[in-house]
Order: sequence, then structure tokens, then C-alpha cells
Amino acid sequence: MMRLAIGGLVHETVTFLPAETTLEAFERRAVRGQAIAAAYAGSNTVYGGFLKVCQEHDVTVEGLLCAECAPSGPVAGSAFQALADEIVSRATLWRDDADGLLLHLHGAMASRADPDPERTLLLRLREALGENFPIAVAMDLHGNVGADKARLADIVCGFRRSPHTDMAETGERAARLLLRKLAGEIKPVMAMARPGLVLPSIFTATDISPLREIMAEVHAAAEQPGILDVTLFTGFAYADVPEIGATVLAMADGDTALAIRTVERLSARLVAAREALYNAAPLYNPNDALDKAAALLAEGVRPVVLLEHADRGNDSTHLLEAMVERGVGRTAVPYLHDPIVARAAANAGVGSQLMTALGGKSSELAGAPILFTGIVKFAGPLRYRITGPYRTGEEIDLGPAAVIDNGDIAVIVTTQSITAVDTDPFSQCGLDINEFDIIALRSKTHFRAAYEPIAGAILIVETPDWGPADLFGLPYRNVPPGIYPITMAPPDDGTVEGLDDGV
Repeated sequence: MMRLAIGGLVHETVTFLPAETTLEAFERRAVRGQAIAAAYAGSNTVYGGFLKVCQEHDVTVEGLLCAECAPSGPVAGSAFQALADEIVSRATLWRDDADGLLLHLHGAMASRADPDPERTLLLRLREALGENFPIAVAMDLHGNVGADKARLADIVCGFRRSPHTDMAETGERAARLLLRKLAGEIKPVMAMARPGLVLPSIFTATDISPLREIMAEVHAAAEQPGILDVTLFTGFAYADVPEIGATVLAMADGDTALAIRTVERLSARLVAAREALYNAAPLYNPNDALDKAAALLAEGVRPVVLLEHADRGNDSTHLLEAMVERGVGRTAVPYLHDPIVARAAANAGVGSQLMTALGGKSSELAGAPILFTGIVKFAGPLRYRITGPYRTGEEIDLGPAAVIDNGDIAVIVTTQSITAVDTDPFSQCGLDINEFDIIALRSKTHFRAAYEPIAGAILIVETPDWGPADLFGLPYRNVPPGIYPITMAPPDDGTVEGLDDGV
């Protein structure tokens, strides 16, 4: 019987944030060994996709380590070392019994000492398992994926949708291709092109033009005879690393020239559309957004979603401060990260009045903590399985949490950081979403799967935090020439590389 090892180390690193991401942050959601199947089977996650294919083909699964945490600051070197050591050690134990490895990486992990720890992990796995050991990797659409990383795997598949409602589907694609390689049915070869641009996360919604039309071309390219898979990685703009930027990666069945032609064509398409990609939606400052929201509410349009997309720490106060001052409609602020306030409210208990300095603790750009006084409407531990279309079925534990309501604004404060992207915060905390005129979110694209069907309008609010649409204000130090719009314009046709057989 065939046997595959499954593992992963996933983090989207905002290198500009001052606080490092610790081992403790990963351990809160770490799953090991046989517990991986129980935790992820049936879920809309990469691991859920891996497991589905393994079950369909009667493949025995050997769980290594699956560790991830919310986007945050640079991964501490000691944290990466500990997690990489464990994955490599567990993989080495199964080397002689396993036929291959299914691995989930984000594609945009970074630490202060290592701009590409994922490449380091893959190098270590290659050294431990051998040059010819079959490895398939599934990655996030927002990965910064250079040739040095990609060529260390036999199979590389990335999400094609943002919101990432295709996480399980991507895991399935990677697993099926690995099984076909193991069966001798295909000989995967790779090529990649780097068109020399990186997109702010807010402009990577794959159902919004012009990216929608480009992604349709990616899907069509993947259906060509001889092509095994095609991914467009849009890059992650908030990681100041040399490999920053978009990548088009194609795998063909033994035909490197076909893979190269495919990525050349799609890369050129991105270059031609780059200015339009940066003007995909209007941006509002907080006061203009509230003016627009008030006008929409007066016309009977509700709820209005205000998207403070630049907030990378889930605790920005720029929009909240404006809303407190102006009081435009009944407002919900789901999932603001503030462990101090969350624990204080939980200790105070339901019905208590609490005056506190709320938010603005992750960095100076998040804004100053604001004075907020309200009644605690919910208090207690918050742990549940996600019901929304993004990461459906995955269990999350946000620790002690609370709803603090001043009559105009209800804020859901959490101990653990997470971005609210679905309606679970309302149902879990006993709130009626239909009560609210305005819903203030901190997402980039993932909220769209749940909120586009119910929102009367969506307004994107630009604030001076670490994830802005305007990249010129960020203190980049490591971005090479040729990355639009941060440095000079790219060459007309992008840079193309054939990756041989991927090893």
C-alpha cells in the first residue's frame, strides 16, 4: 500500500511589524502525527485536500507537523529552527517507509536572519530525504516564489482564488499530481516567469477586473494538452525580501518548452495590465468613507462594509476613532485584537461597564489606543469550527473574548489575532448581524466570499498602517530593481526560467 507523509509550516510574514512571531504563536494551532487526519479531514484547507485524495486512493497517511499562525511580524529564528527541526526529524523517520511528501507552505515566510526560511526548510528536507524523493508543495496565491525555492520540489501548486475558497482544491491538485508521478504516468517539468510587479493585497481579489480576466486565462492555460498545472502567484507586498513579486509557474508533462511558452504569455499579460491592476477599486480616507456611508444609509443601502484593509495587526484604531467621533449608524467591529482588553472584559463579566484604552498596540502605525466605554455584552472563551466559505470546518481558538458595546458601536475583542472574514463572529457572540448599519472589517479579499452576497455596499478605507495600497511609503530595503511599482519598471517580457524537472 502506498504511504505519504503530510506536513506544513505556514506563515505570511509582515516584515515591517516590530514584534517577532514566537514559537508559542505557532504552537497554539500546531497538530502532530495521527491527530492531523482528525483535525483536518473534510475541511476546506490544503490539508483537507491532501487527506481527501489519500482516502480516495487508499493511501496511508503519516502525519508530521502542521503548524501555522495568523499573519504577523518576522518569524523568530529560534521558532523557525525548532519547527523545521521537528518537520525534518519526523520526515527522516518515515523516509524509508513513505513514498512521498505532501507539504503545505505559504510562500511568504521571512525572518530577520533568513529572507526565505521556506527555501531553507526545503533544502534541509532534500538533504535528509534525498535528491530523488518525491515532494509536492501547495502554496498560497500571495507567495513570493523564486526559482531557488520552486526547483526544490517536484510539484508546486498554488491557490487560484482570493478569497482562498479553493484551499482544499489546491491540496487535491498537488496530491493527485504527486500520485500520478509516483505511478509513472507523468514527468513533471517546470518553468516560471517573474513579470517584475507585486500587487498590494487589496488588489488581489480574483473576481475583480482586471485580475478576473487574467485568472480566467490562467485557468484556460492549465487546460492545454500537455500542461499539468498553472499558478499565478501575485506576491506578498509586505515582505521586504529579494524574492518579492509576482510569479507565473507552469508544469508540463516532460515538455519544458511548452511550460516556458505558457508562462511567457501570461507574464506579458500581467506586464501589460499592471497599471489597471493598481486601480481596481476606489480608496477612501476614514472621514470620506463615513461621508459616503452616511449617504448610502440615507438612501436605504445597508449594511455598508467599511474595509480597513491596511491593518496588518488587527488592532488599528484609525477608522474606529473616526467612527467614535462621528457615530454614523449602528456599527459592528468584529475581531479587534487586544489581549489586555479581552481578558479585562472577560474578568469583569457580562453586564459590567468597562472604560478602557482599546487597540493600537501592535505598532506606531496602528494608531494610538482610544478611550472606549461600553457594556460587556458577551464574555468568555471563543472556540468553534468555521462555518464560512473560507477555511470551512477548521477549528479556531481565540481565547478569552468579549463584546463591548457603547450603544452605537459593538466591538468584539479577542485574545488571539484573527481577521474576521465571515459571519461567525456574530453568531458565536450572540449578535444579530441584521441589527447593524455598518460593519467594519480588517480583511483584504477573504471577506468577499461571505460579505459580497449580503453587503449593500463595500468601501475600501486606506489608513496609514503596514498594509497600504500605496507601497511607496513603506521602508523597503531589500527589493531588487525591476519590481513595479516599488523600484524601476520591469523588462517588457518579464524574466523567464525553465526549472528542468523541478529538483
